[in-house]
Amino acid sequence: MPASRKPQPKACEKIGLSTYTPRQALASMSLTGRSVLLFTLAAAVAAAQVVRRDEVVVTGAADLIPLDEADRSVVLLPVQDRALLAGSLADLLRLDPSLDLRGRAPDGVQTDLSIRGGTFGQTLVLLNGMRLNDVQTGHHSLDLPLPLEAISRVEVLRGAGSTLYGSDAVGGAVNIVTQPPEATEARLRVAAGNFGVNQESLLLAGAFGRGAGQLTASRDFSSGFRPDRDYRNLTLAATGFLRSALGGTSLVAGYSDRPFGADQFYGNFNSWENTKTWFASIQQDLGERTHAAFAFRRHSDLFVLYRYQPERYTNHHADEMFQASVRRREPLAANTTLHYGVEGSTDSILSTNLGRHERGRAAVYGTLDFRALRRFSFSIGAREEVWRRFSGELSPTIAGGAWLSEHWKLRASASRAFRIPTYTELYYSDPANIGSPELRPERAWSYETGADWFGPGSLHASLTVFHRRESNSIDYVRRTTAEPWRAVNIGELRFTGAEAAFTMAPARAQQIEVRYTALAGSQAALSGLLSKYVFNYPSHAATVAWQAALPRGLIARTRLGVENRRGRAPYAVWDAYAAWTERRVRPFVQFTNLSDTRYEEIAGVIMPGRAIVGGLEIALKR
Repeated sequence: MPASRKPQPKACEKIGLSTYTPRQALASMSLTGRSVLLFTLAAAVAAAQVVRRDEVVVTGAADLIPLDEADRSVVLLPVQDRALLAGSLADLLRLDPSLDLRGRAPDGVQTDLSIRGGTFGQTLVLLNGMRLNDVQTGHHSLDLPLPLEAISRVEVLRGAGSTLYGSDAVGGAVNIVTQPPEATEARLRVAAGNFGVNQESLLLAGAFGRGAGQLTASRDFSSGFRPDRDYRNLTLAATGFLRSALGGTSLVAGYSDRPFGADQFYGNFNSWENTKTWFASIQQDLGERTHAAFAFRRHSDLFVLYRYQPERYTNHHADEMFQASVRRREPLAANTTLHYGVEGSTDSILSTNLGRHERGRAAVYGTLDFRALRRFSFSIGAREEVWRRFSGELSPTIAGGAWLSEHWKLRASASRAFRIPTYTELYYSDPANIGSPELRPERAWSYETGADWFGPGSLHASLTVFHRRESNSIDYVRRTTAEPWRAVNIGELRFTGAEAAFTMAPARAQQIEVRYTALAGSQAALSGLLSKYVFNYPSHAATVAWQAALPRGLIARTRLGVENRRGRAPYAVWDAYAAWTERRVRPFVQFTNLSDTRYEEIAGVIMPGRAIVGGLEIALKR
């Protein structure tokens, strides 16, 4: 790289999006599950991994690298200290129009996430690199077991990621990252708004010597903007960090309880649902080159099709997943590093509708990474994953990049991904939806090429063109609206799109971002059938966002998002947030859908109109 190129940390910042009853639940768990969860909860405040501040973790790469050195399309969404400028994580994810969030209610209640036109099942959600995807159904993959205040940042990989992460990373992957607290502090936040909204959150953090710990809790209640659309979210989390002679240690434990009215969510029914998530993980560095990790996740889903007549149709599902991995990096030369590892997991479900099932998998992967003269980079890798029921899946990838000058970089990649069916797709049945035990795994090849321009100051622009070829895609289809939806494999699907972004700072401590995504897919493979999920993506989506840290402690952010979904009229939604953070008592206000737009992200599920939430945060810091 030319000597005149800016230092790495500034280049990394330029490409990012900011410079900005439990007793009954425990009783229903297996003995092993209770042991893992209770042990981790007890230990979480005592241990952790110290993250190196001079590097950026890039999802989609095998190692820590500066973000501008990534050869894949990666977006970084900082979250830490942004909680006053967002109602939920979904509000921040909406800053990227390549992320399609199909909400059924505000504050992330039952929100589906997809990337580049993939279905919600084709998006892998990770917590510090450990899988969060629900094995029952992808509808629950964003049932996060930790409050927004516990999250440091979110890394988004657009495009296939099965080489590193296995099943589900067809459209891309979202990695939620926690970090050790830097100081001892306490924060208490209270808020209220229309639609009967009231919110409370608490953060207690401590940093001491080689370790740090943090406890967070949040409660979010709404009586609903219309009948049977109420919700009550409760989330608790504990994280711990410790550095010892052995290496860094990190523990995370979390729990969420989400009862909500589900009117029209899954058909013309006034349904009700309650989902709960338990998560516990421990990660350990074994020297400088080896990293081991273990995680446990449990999820339960109580679903009542007719809210006021539960005796007519009620299902209860409970699934568990254990996962473990060992990863190692081996420098082969000054510019060449080999990354390799093994992983394994088991998952099971016990359901009144789906029955009892379990399956396991084992995987081995390797990636060779080459970087020369800080001008060229090249990586090639493959993963072999074997499932107990399904045949083995090979997921290769190749990527490369080249700096033409200190301002221009070109990149390209090709990769294969796959997804095995969820238990719901295989076995579920109700009056509106019918699964199929004969479903085969989805497979896809993804290709992309792009260019990045780093201009003077904070100017940055990028353009990416991508193409995905799918086979055996899974969707629910029907011929007429009078028939139930049936899960089937669709032969061949093709998706082609482009992403463009421009970032600038018009003044000190301000930033403006403009992002646009276009996407087209062929419906010929449906042969006239109606599609429930695959062809509900936005063909055009754009966001314009401004954020600033103004004098006297005033911070603000606003976003205008425009979407044009296939077969529907385009619509625009405008949100705005502001807070005063100069003193210990910090007032804030959050406006959502200021344009009072009537819109549906999922057909038939109306989203709320104009809303306002205001409150205070009391912060004590040492």
